[in-house]
Amino acid sequence: MEVPLLINDFLRRAAKLYPNKTAIVDGNQRYTYRQFQERVNQLGHALLALGIQKGDRVCILSPNSHYFLESYYGVTQIGAILVPLNYRLVAADHEYIIGHAGVKAVLVDYEYTNVVDGIRANCPKVEHFVVADPRANPATPAGWTDWDQLIARQPTTPTPHVEQDENDTTSINYTSGTTARPKGVMLTHRNCYINAYDFIAHLRIQHNDVELWTLPMFHANGWGGPFALTAMGATHVVLRAVVAEDIYQLIQDEKVTFACMAPAVLSTILNFPGKANYHIATRPRFTIAGAPPPAAFVQRLEEELGWEFIEIYGLTETAPILTVSHPDFNTSQGDYSRRMRAGVEAIGCDIQVLDENGKPVPKDNVSIGEVCARGNMILKGYWEQPEETARAIYDGYFHSGDLAVWDEFSNIHIVDRKKDVIISGGENISSPEIEDALYKHPAVLECAVIGVPSEKWGETPKALVVLKAGMTATEDEVIAFTRQHLAHFKCPTSVDFVESLPRTATGKLQKFMIRDQYWKSQERKVH
Repeated sequence: MEVPLLINDFLRRAAKLYPNKTAIVDGNQRYTYRQFQERVNQLGHALLALGIQKGDRVCILSPNSHYFLESYYGVTQIGAILVPLNYRLVAADHEYIIGHAGVKAVLVDYEYTNVVDGIRANCPKVEHFVVADPRANPATPAGWTDWDQLIARQPTTPTPHVEQDENDTTSINYTSGTTARPKGVMLTHRNCYINAYDFIAHLRIQHNDVELWTLPMFHANGWGGPFALTAMGATHVVLRAVVAEDIYQLIQDEKVTFACMAPAVLSTILNFPGKANYHIATRPRFTIAGAPPPAAFVQRLEEELGWEFIEIYGLTETAPILTVSHPDFNTSQGDYSRRMRAGVEAIGCDIQVLDENGKPVPKDNVSIGEVCARGNMILKGYWEQPEETARAIYDGYFHSGDLAVWDEFSNIHIVDRKKDVIISGGENISSPEIEDALYKHPAVLECAVIGVPSEKWGETPKALVVLKAGMTATEDEVIAFTRQHLAHFKCPTSVDFVESLPRTATGKLQKFMIRDQYWKSQERKVH
């Protein structure tokens, strides 16, 4: 017997087996799995009544909320395709994505209706504008339909059956745009289903887990959290904005056991001065991705707080989990420099580190190649961009654009993006290696290293540094510090101190934005 792998199976099972268990905690609102399913059914009926059909695109623009979780199931159970939008993008980006995806209905949090109203005239294909507003007696803006009022008139019973295949596109997730205009990644039911299984297996998701949603739900479908946690009947605790006090309060009050986050959020948690005021009865597992955190962060998390760290690696195009790093036969619990690595391939994933000729590089922890993967988690393709799909998937593998080394145990370590490798005087220099050294400096809060023009070397490393509050450092001090930890040719030759660094929603440094400042004109001063 062959039954299609459809993500709506996850909520159906949880609502059937655990109808009275708390599924979602969102501020003062709590929903059981029965209520979660009923609201999803109502949303599905409402979208059908609006004329949304199988294959139509429905986008959602919202911070984390119970509405967002409901959209994952309400949209897809009628065969429509969800397009999660990054609320941190500017209006022009939203306009591009809505137009490129051919969105028919937009679901928008109340804080972002003005953003959408500003581009409404340029989105002629959008037929319906629905606002999610949990506040008491909200005034619905002109031209908008209130989400709760819309679904209140609908039945809580399942929507009519729609024939679906596991290879149907269930969501179009636009890349975070670290290098260029975002592309629409088509993820299928099968992609998301397989990723959920890996999420459950490698991150040890259990029925009694309580997840704190510090990760934006829009990013790569929340790494699969809406599916994996729901499949196991675990509890979703919604965090609307990353505020250290709120994080500690929710971990304490809701007895949080699990969270996924970017390194920037981990930094917020570790550097919160009031953390000793909270009594944490659980030992949360913190899964980190986006960019590897400094080894010192991992050590502080486990030794100072007594919590657990798990590193994973993946991309939007891979649904996203490709690898996981955790203590095993070749990596001890206290070996923090190794545990911050990307790790070994997840179940069902074939990882290769290939050179420019498509051959595996030696597993010597030195030779650099591109991370390539194959498996059921790889995207169907880029929406309306077959040429981009062909550039990414060829010779039987998805080519990530990430460069790595690997060891004799096939444990990979990401050293850079292809465009971020600094070639100075013929030497290849890894910017994350320099950044890791900079993070050891007591005054450094954040940093980024890029290559800048050099008349002598072609390009040379420059460090951009955000200092910790109340601390100081000079350019000469920082350079001298790195020389204590790195070969001199790898060290920055200049340092700029900045207030902040441009990042994506998951903490990835947008180095192309920084780099452009120094490469736009050859008349700029070289170092």
